[in-house]
Amino acid sequence: MSALPGFSLARRLAAGETVFTGWCSAVPSPLVPETIAREGFPAVTIDQQHGLWDNGGTLAAIAAIRSGGAAPVVRIPLGAFAMASRVLDCGAEGVIAPMINNVDNAKEFVSATKYPPLGERSWGPARSMTIVGITDPKLYLREANTSVVSIAMIETREAMDNLDAIAGTPGIDVLFVGPSDLSIGLSGGAELDPHSKTVESALDKIVAACRKAGKVPGLYCANAERAAACAKRGIRFLAVNSDLGFLRAGTAAQLKTLKG
Repeated sequence: MSALPGFSLARRLAAGETVFTGWCSAVPSPLVPETIAREGFPAVTIDQQHGLWDNGGTLAAIAAIRSGGAAPVVRIPLGAFAMASRVLDCGAEGVIAPMINNVDNAKEFVSATKYPPLGERSWGPARSMTIVGITDPKLYLREANTSVVSIAMIETREAMDNLDAIAGTPGIDVLFVGPSDLSIGLSGGAELDPHSKTVESALDKIVAACRKAGKVPGLYCANAERAAACAKRGIRFLAVNSDLGFLRAGTAAQLKTLKG
């Protein structure tokens, strides 16, 4: 369990809680994730992989999310493990890495997010310590490996073939499914269906692998209904919709009322 002041994500997951995270991709303003945090999401994710967030905006958003009372999470671009260390140094509590396909990928990811003996993360968390009020660097070093969450995305047939090995990699905390990419990968590019029977079967295998390894299963969900249903299946880190989805839904609801 996390002992770092101000860090909540690892503590919630270690306690067996289900954590829902808002997802910010299309509107690169720190005000948006801060608002989502203030509405009550326990975590908010900034998507650098497919979203419009640059590094400066991301670092500002991390502080904004914290000011809103939520845990900041960042999905880094493909292979950008140097960015993983940077966002952690600036206060992120979790990092999502896409396309973790094998043990080598998993170890490279852990190397950037965990300090020795688990990884090789370089020292420099001054901003993170400042925004949560940690004054003792030895405390941060001692507790960081269990307080930050390394989230490996499972999106390909290769990842499914290496599922148990990835789940068993020390320092990997969550296996997070990208269901659209997984549907493409498992169908050899013939299908884009995040809710296909093939994906549903793969989800069951991922949940079982996480249970066996003592890790947390996670999933991106297009809406709250899907997230609630998957929480009942034991998936405990669930991304819900997106900033643009929230904006569209809110706008549509207002217009429906106006049109009577």
